[in-house]
Amino acid sequence: MKRIWFLLWAVLFVFASCKKSDDNIVPENMGEQVEQPPESSKSLADYPAQNFMWQTMNVYYFWQDDVPDLADTKIDDLEAYVEFLSSEANPADFFYNICNNHEAVVGEDAAIDRFSVAVENYKNLVNSLQGVSRSNGLEFQLYLFQGSNDIYGVVTYVALDSDASTKDIKRGDIFVGVNGQNLNLNNYLDLLFGSEDTYTLNMADLVDNTITDNGKEVTLTKIENFAENPILVSTVIEQAGNKIGYIMYNSFLAAYDEQLNNVFGDFKSQGVNELVLDLRYNGGGRVTSAIQIASSIYGARTDEVFIRPRFNSKLQPGNGQPNNFTATTLEGTAINELNLSRVFIITTGGTASASELVINGLEPYVDVVQIGTTTVGKNEFSNTFVDDPENGNFYDPNREEFINPDNQWGIQPLLGRNENADGFSDYTAGLLPDFELQEDIANLGTLGNPSEPLLALALSRISGESAKISLQPAFTAEVFSNSIWYKPTNNKALMDGLLEPFN
Repeated sequence: MKRIWFLLWAVLFVFASCKKSDDNIVPENMGEQVEQPPESSKSLADYPAQNFMWQTMNVYYFWQDDVPDLADTKIDDLEAYVEFLSSEANPADFFYNICNNHEAVVGEDAAIDRFSVAVENYKNLVNSLQGVSRSNGLEFQLYLFQGSNDIYGVVTYVALDSDASTKDIKRGDIFVGVNGQNLNLNNYLDLLFGSEDTYTLNMADLVDNTITDNGKEVTLTKIENFAENPILVSTVIEQAGNKIGYIMYNSFLAAYDEQLNNVFGDFKSQGVNELVLDLRYNGGGRVTSAIQIASSIYGARTDEVFIRPRFNSKLQPGNGQPNNFTATTLEGTAINELNLSRVFIITTGGTASASELVINGLEPYVDVVQIGTTTVGKNEFSNTFVDDPENGNFYDPNREEFINPDNQWGIQPLLGRNENADGFSDYTAGLLPDFELQEDIANLGTLGNPSEPLLALALSRISGESAKISLQPAFTAEVFSNSIWYKPTNNKALMDGLLEPFN
């Protein structure tokens, strides 16, 4: 499979706008000029996108050693190199062919690289990672009806201050159509992620394990440049003599680091002695934000290793320095510390990347009790690259004027893996929960309410009253795609660049 698959939610994760985008660990020599092949043939200029992709992947790609087509000797013969660049007229196909999930590289059934991405317009990629999107604020998962190509959606939550937050729609609601058309595998991209700003959802009920149209309609409008606040819920629950902090955090965004720190300040002032960190829909984001939240949980132990990055053989020498816990936010504010000896973290198949990093990074120091289902298993970090050779093809928002006007492609390849202080990074199959409970479509509950099933299970483990919690959901269904490290955007052009439709 060349392209990544989505667990379909309606709104893109909001990522911070700064040089280290997404979940990046940046090598020391990143930003140095990328060496170009000799200028001896005009035909090289006929393939600017492919040339840019190869040059970048040859230097930075984590599996560069394992991909024969990325060998340094590839550019020894310019004529042969140009012929290689021309082997795929579609730059996206060229890019995925030099990733380490191509049949010629690792075998038909292997898929080592599940997350590297190429997008025709780099601005769409950059905006998606910075949280700039046209969105109505509705978050949902899509499911296939059994034995059918028809699709239904289940609302997981509604983003704060969004258009959807002003409408009669909430977590757990079900829809089966858009604008009077039933959703199916052939039309869902156009209907849900198309160019229209406004659409009307056709709602349904779940009764006796049967989903049927109920005649209700909800009209939603996408807002330009909508930025989702990742801190959806924060509250303190008092139970059996404990003060339990609960925070639902849906993306690691530097823009909200100060607000996140204030939440922990509130927890500290209220004497919180237990914490439930809800990352069930958090597909990742900034590593610096992950370090901050881990430090707030464990403490500002700046002499202790949180994670240690591993790069390819070219970049590892002189790089790979550890990232320790921090005493301050990126803005320089002293972090609020809870200094906990254990933490309860809620996870699902939508939990990835920086979320998994927090779990793995805390494991050597804190009793991490994982509640829910297995995480995605994205133990790699990535970065955004554009055709700017003088800056190592590394995307810098202050250098957009230097990006090749004849090549607007952007790529987000995997650069390496992160180890915790014990040297562990092998969780490509996901991190397994200590106490497993799948979300129940028929009883999703209210996020932050002590009766919400996953939170209730965490609270039961804190109080020792686990017998009260049923571990068998009443109604479950399989999503028709696998979750990844960030949500899709309402920009269909970007969706088309990232998503290979289910078949």
